[in-house]
Formats: sequence, C-alpha cells, structure tokens
Amino acid sequence: MCGIIGYVGAQPATPILLGGLRRLEYRGYDSAGLALQEAGGPLVALRSVGKVARLAEKVKQELTAERQATATVGIAHTRWATHGAPTEANAHPHFSADRKLCLVHNGIIENYRAIRARLEAKGHVFTSETDTEALARLIGEHYQGDLRKAVGQALAQVEGAYGIAVMATAQPGVLVVARKGSPLVLGLGEGETLVASDASALIAHTQRVIYLDDGDIATVTANTVDIRDRHDVLREREVAELGLDLGAVEKGGYEHFMLKEIFEQAESVGNALRGRLDTEHGTAVLAGMGTSPRDLAELQRIVLVGCGTSLHAGQVGEFAFEDLADLNAEVQQAAEFRYRNPLVGSHDLVLAISQSGETADTLAAVREAKEKGALVLGLVNVVGSTIARETGRGVFIHAGPEISVASTKAFTGQVAVLLLMALRLGRGRRLSLERGRVLAAELARLPELIAQVLAQNDAIAAVAGRMAAAEHAFFLGRGPMHPVALEGALKLKEISYVHAEGYHAAEMKHGPIALLTPGTPVVVLANRSPQLDKVWSNAEECKARGARIIAVVTAGSAADTIADDRIVIPECDPLVATIPAAIALQLLAYHVARLRGCPIDQPRNLAKSVTVE
Repeated sequence: MCGIIGYVGAQPATPILLGGLRRLEYRGYDSAGLALQEAGGPLVALRSVGKVARLAEKVKQELTAERQATATVGIAHTRWATHGAPTEANAHPHFSADRKLCLVHNGIIENYRAIRARLEAKGHVFTSETDTEALARLIGEHYQGDLRKAVGQALAQVEGAYGIAVMATAQPGVLVVARKGSPLVLGLGEGETLVASDASALIAHTQRVIYLDDGDIATVTANTVDIRDRHDVLREREVAELGLDLGAVEKGGYEHFMLKEIFEQAESVGNALRGRLDTEHGTAVLAGMGTSPRDLAELQRIVLVGCGTSLHAGQVGEFAFEDLADLNAEVQQAAEFRYRNPLVGSHDLVLAISQSGETADTLAAVREAKEKGALVLGLVNVVGSTIARETGRGVFIHAGPEISVASTKAFTGQVAVLLLMALRLGRGRRLSLERGRVLAAELARLPELIAQVLAQNDAIAAVAGRMAAAEHAFFLGRGPMHPVALEGALKLKEISYVHAEGYHAAEMKHGPIALLTPGTPVVVLANRSPQLDKVWSNAEECKARGARIIAVVTAGSAADTIADDRIVIPECDPLVATIPAAIALQLLAYHVARLRGCPIDQPRNLAKSVTVE
C-alpha cells in the first residue's frame, strides 16, 4: 500500500528517487521520505508529512546542489499509515540505533511489539510508533559488516509481510532488498540498478526487470544482482520485459488520471477482448486458462474471490456463469475465504480476481484453495504479479497501468474477461451455437458501445451538477445490475466523500427507504431487461417519498415520468450492458467529486494496492 523506490548507479540519485515517488504517490501518500549515501559520509535522510512535493521542497532547502549531485545511491518511500499517525517521526526511512543503516518498508510486521520489547530491554529508545523502526533496529543488532546476512538473520525472527530496501554506511554502493507478501521489482539499466514496489516507477529508466518472489533477499549494486534465500541458497530469476511506455503513466492532457482512465476504456476493453473472440463458433479463446474441454466439462462449481471493486466484478461474473454455463457459481469475500474453512475440492474452480495481483487477502485465498486441491486461476491486470505467478494460469485483462486510486478500467476489463470465460464455459456445456454467436457479436461491439457512453460526458456532468450538493445517495439495481449499483455507490463515496449505498432494488422497501428525505438522489439502473417493470416499481416507491430519481436507461426507451434525470446507454444484452452502465456511473461520480473540489486521484485514507490483511 506504500511505495518504495531505490537507486544505485552513477547518476545523482535524488531526482530519480523523487521522480519515482511521484509515480508511486497513488500507492500511499500521507508522508514521504528519502535517504542518500554520500561518499565517505553518514547516511542523510529527509522526511515530511503530506505529498511528495513537500519532500521535494525540503530537499531543495536542505541539500545543496553539489550534495545532491554527488549522492548516487539512495532509497525513498511514500507512506500509507498503518502503525502510528502520519507524522514526520513515523515517516520512512527508519534507522538502526547507531544510524549506520536505514531501511524503507512496505507491509506489516505482526510481531513488532515483541521485537520492540526485547530491544527496549536492551536499552533501545524508539523515536516512532511504527513497526518498521523495530525491524530497522533488529537488523542493526545483527549487522557486523555483512548487510545481506544481517537482513536474513533479522527476517528469520519476523512474522508478517514485508518488502524492504536497506543500505549501510559501511557498504557504499550496495542495497539489500527482500520481500514476503509485498511486491518488489528490480529494474536493470546500463551501469545502474533500481528497485521499486511497482513497475510504474521504473518505466522512465528501463524495460528490463526482475520480479522477486517471496523469500528472496537480493544484494544489488550498479552492475550486479545476487538473489538468495535467507539460508544463502542462490535463486535464479528470469529477466522480463515491461512492455510499457512512459505515456501510459502520464495524464496526457486530462485534468485527472481518473478521467483519462475512464476515457481509455474503449481501448482497454478492446485490448481485453482482442484475439479472444471466435464469433463464428460463438465462443472465446483463452489459452491462459490452461484447461482442456474435459476439465471444464467436469467442473461442478466456480468460486469467485475478490475484494472491493474486484468483488463487484465477480458478482457480475456469478450471473454470467450461472446463466451461460449452467454452472453453480458463488462469490466470496477474499478476506473471509480461508477463515471459514471453505468447502472446495478437485471439481471446483476458484477464480482469484485482483487488479494489482498483489491483494493480500486474495493471495491468501489462492494459497488456501490450492492447498485444498481446487483448480485455481487468476484474473489480474499486472503481468508478473504474485497472484499471476502463484496460480500459474489465468487471464490477464491488459488494461494497462491504472494510476487513480479509484478503479475504473480494471473493473470493466475484469467484467469483460469474466463474460469471455462464461461464454467459453457455456459453449463447452449447454450454451447453443446461436446464442453464443449473438453474445460474441455483442461483446465485439463493446468498444463502440463504450464510445457512445463517453460521448455523453457533458450531459452526465450536467446531471452531476444537480446532485453535487447532496450528502447522501442510493444506487439501485436488479440482476447483474445489482453489483453495478454497488460499484457505482463505491465510486461515489471513494472520490466525492458523499455517503452512498448500493442496494438490490427490491431491498429498499425492507428498511433503507426509511432514510429517504425529499431531494435525496436515487440512481436507478433501469436498462432494458426482464426485470425492468419491477425496477420502475421500486423507483416509484422512492419517488413517492420525495427522492430525486436519476435513471440509467436503454436508448430508445419511452420517456418515463418517474425519472428526474436520465442517462442513456446503448441497446445490448443485459450482461453486456453492465459495462457501459458502469462507465456512466464512473463519469457521474467523477463529476460530482470535481464539482465538490475533492482530490480525485488520491482520496483521503485510501491507497491503490492493498498488500496488508
């Protein structure tokens, strides 16, 4: 959830570290800090509360240009608070007791209190509330000139998750990095090596990367990378190509990354579909699933696990698998999966859904499902992520980097791929060739359908203007539009701080309708579907209590007197319609937040990748 960037090479480290922090700021942004190795001198660290810009200003004020130019090794961090408030004292880097080594850390050290108590008994005086300082001091206790060895000895006593980068005064030009449950990637340049918690921080410098696995401890210099486990056994890791360009992580003229990413969805969903649709046979081609027709035919159940937005995508998938594939499907919150002793076995498919591929709860669910003998697949965006590597098979959504904390194109990419998977399983089971062809043709039209929704941006902004002053809102849907309603409410609350709730439309009258007051916005997903008449009846119940009805309707629908505002989506299959409807709600949430003056890309208290449980 925090961000790490490290550099060792011949160039001045400071601008590289600050540039990397800016690209990682979406991962954690309540404080930031960096530490530099100055030739022949002590480690120099600067920390500040707030955005990276404040740290950059502090660096400018306190370090001369000459000092910045001569320091060619350093580590830096953006923090999302877990232990202790966002203060300068709690910001990273943290030091050993003698201040001769320092580290930055992502994750949570679960037994830090016991470590801290032992060290305090030996005379250590802590200066922060963090778990990270306990780890820094523990490594310092073991350090006797061999940094890699000290890190290994300390980590053997640690319980929890970590991604760390460490450097010591006595070993200039060396970084030691290690991971367990928190991602780290090494970037290989010409005469320089970088380390980061996210590949987006490396794009400006190299396309050649090494993804570290859990248990790896790497000793890094400008020209060498040595990867071992904590028992000093050499580990071989492949060099991969990023395949990303710098423009993918720039705003490209848009006011916010979120707006850019909303408008990229015709392309990103097209990428998710490209080469995967067989319209002639009414099916999908998904080689990454690594399953034979017999494997799919013998499946008895599919369990979809995820958190937040990925959970909502899975809920859309649940409808698709049951409708198209005649397959019992259920969605489980990944954080609960392993704690409920789940009933899964060799005839069950467990599908792990995660944008980052690093979500800690979802990764834990993957490991539990594998232990119980289920067939496990990953549905992720980030190539090289832990879930992608540990499942060994699955489908990438190819949405490209998503910088805004609020997920947009990852959600629609996940839903698109889930529909592809349901189509493939359906054609292998009971779905007719005729319906398969119709649905495949509908999916192929998705980029065009999305473009039609994006063309209504100004009209949706006008609707947002009429609800921006509200402090409460409701989103209602039925069938596969119910999870879209949940996602729409989540988007609004995430970025505009409006209290928003999503409900199955039939549930409003069973309690929540008591909260309606005159003028309360109620967003109703009223696209053409078998349940449309029921949806309008539920909307009318809200209208009778004075609610303001904002209806998302299918193009060509007759004007309805119930709706105060209408947002139009194209005519398409009810399952396919979930994607254009979700994009309409993304735009609605974006414009409400913009009109309320909210920090859209970096909403308070949130971080992009949730790598702690």
